[in-house]
Amino acid sequence: MFDFVQEKKRVVQIVLGLIIITFGFFGVDSYRKSGSSNAPATVNGDRISQQEFDSAVRQQQDRVREQAGNSYDPTLFDKPEIKRMILDNLIDQRLLSSQAHKAGLTLSNDQLKQIIAGIPAFQNDGKFDRQRYESALSSQNMSPQIFESRVRDELSTRQLVDGFTKNGYASLSGAENLIRLNEQQRVVSVAQIAPDSFIKQVKVEDSAVQAYYEKNQGEFQVPERARVEYLILSVPALQAQVKVDDADIKKYYEEHQAEFSTPEQRKAAHILISIDAKASDADKQAVKAKAEQILQQVKQSPGQFAELAKKYSQDPGSAANGGDLGMFGRGMMVKPFDDATFKLLVGEISGLVQSDFGFHIIKLLAIKGGKTQSLNEVKSVIAQKLKSQKANDRFAELSEKFNNAVYEQGDTLKPASELIKIPVQKVEWLSKGQIGVAPWTDKALQAVFSDEVVKNKRNTPAIEIAPNTLLAARILDYKPAAISPFVEAAATIRQKLQRLQAQELSVKEGRAILGRLQHGEQASVEWKSAQSVTRSQHVALDNEFTREIFKADTAKLPAYVGMENAQGVYMLARIDSVKDIGAIDEAKRNRYLMQLSQMTGEELLQLYLADTRKNASISIAPFVAADKGVN
Repeated sequence: MFDFVQEKKRVVQIVLGLIIITFGFFGVDSYRKSGSSNAPATVNGDRISQQEFDSAVRQQQDRVREQAGNSYDPTLFDKPEIKRMILDNLIDQRLLSSQAHKAGLTLSNDQLKQIIAGIPAFQNDGKFDRQRYESALSSQNMSPQIFESRVRDELSTRQLVDGFTKNGYASLSGAENLIRLNEQQRVVSVAQIAPDSFIKQVKVEDSAVQAYYEKNQGEFQVPERARVEYLILSVPALQAQVKVDDADIKKYYEEHQAEFSTPEQRKAAHILISIDAKASDADKQAVKAKAEQILQQVKQSPGQFAELAKKYSQDPGSAANGGDLGMFGRGMMVKPFDDATFKLLVGEISGLVQSDFGFHIIKLLAIKGGKTQSLNEVKSVIAQKLKSQKANDRFAELSEKFNNAVYEQGDTLKPASELIKIPVQKVEWLSKGQIGVAPWTDKALQAVFSDEVVKNKRNTPAIEIAPNTLLAARILDYKPAAISPFVEAAATIRQKLQRLQAQELSVKEGRAILGRLQHGEQASVEWKSAQSVTRSQHVALDNEFTREIFKADTAKLPAYVGMENAQGVYMLARIDSVKDIGAIDEAKRNRYLMQLSQMTGEELLQLYLADTRKNASISIAPFVAADKGVN
């Protein structure tokens, strides 16, 4: 029970963060109960609202942006298959939540109360503060009832998911077979029959080039193009205009000391003698007497604390580890335990500490001291943060004015440029079919090539191409879609036909050489140095070729395999020897057993979800249903 509450507290802290992100944009009422007829999906009559879907997309965008950094492509989330993937995840969450409730998986009111009371965000001086709790939720347009329902729902669903993912099956023989297959080594030499060596043998007739051009006109379609000038209003661009002085930096540092301090953490072990919440006073006294006897043994033999914890502790999560609870900060444990631990010196053992779980005997194992960074150490960080804040404020101030300037003086971007103090940029021959080249998102390209902008040479509206980033553009010159003339396409066609014919010759030659080698005949092949590969470690070889190597019959060596790769190169491999793994040590066997168990657990969950989907009533709006079949 002690471990359960601590583990779930951490889960709820994560849930709290996600809920605040989600509800912060739209408010509680719109989160689950939208009456809108354009809901992206309905699951057993329960709508997934447009607001909920938009929020999930935004959260995923934030995660990808953080991971990708400068290589982040905002157009990724314009793709129907990505939108559908996000919606499918929401549908799965809704189905799992419903199934968890049907299975009676829920938290008791006491468990929920303990978990929420232990969240530092809702505490004042280490104690749960009801007013602070309600105020924190109110700031996000949430009532305690809705928040508690959401937490209960999330943790109930997690119980259902854990029931599958943590109960996968793995047999000892299966793990050992997988180890032997995965770690078998084959020593191979590789050769390539490349098309380049056959190019000179190929002659492409002019008539073949002409025929290809006439039969494949679609390949030579040039989309409509335009020379474009554009203007981008963004927070990063505005940061360059912002100045921050030393007084601002010092003031921020003094007012936000907690940001630059690492909180102290402590590592402790404990022996728990648990008490049933419904125990009588006499039973409680008996438990206390037993705890005092154990405490005396601990004091007599403090060096034997771990052994005594294994023998006496009734905390199933830590007893086997000698009572070790690992590192934790203030507020992570129940208050009596927390208070006692943070008063101890390293190596010191507490007296009896009573909590709702029973009596604890605590030994402090280590202290990871907190540290406050100096102003000089964090000066540049604060300066950047203040610049970002001021730039965000400036963006909020300018965005509407920027939009108005672009619209009201629609034949020029100059007034908008002067307003935001950012120069106009130009791009030569922007193509309507251009994909994935920043800043030209699908939305921006649609705006640039709209009838209003093309025919009337008007500015586009201010378009949001990324969070806090607006783009406006206008066309300077325009060329409609057309087919490239034959004289421009002929050279490209000739090269393509030459390459295709050379590939055919290389494959023909490669197969002939492979046949001779497999029949024990001599063949002129330039083999590369031998290398040892396994099914999982084959850096120099692609996956498909490696599979062919391990499918080969090695009863007689050397053995030969060959195949054409995706680049049209014929690959040959000579297998010289096979090295099977010897004895399998227990640690490796256990790792594989764990991995197999996790894999089968995940597969069980996916099968359960698939069956649940099959029996559910799910409708999906056309804009996301088009990419995949509706279940």
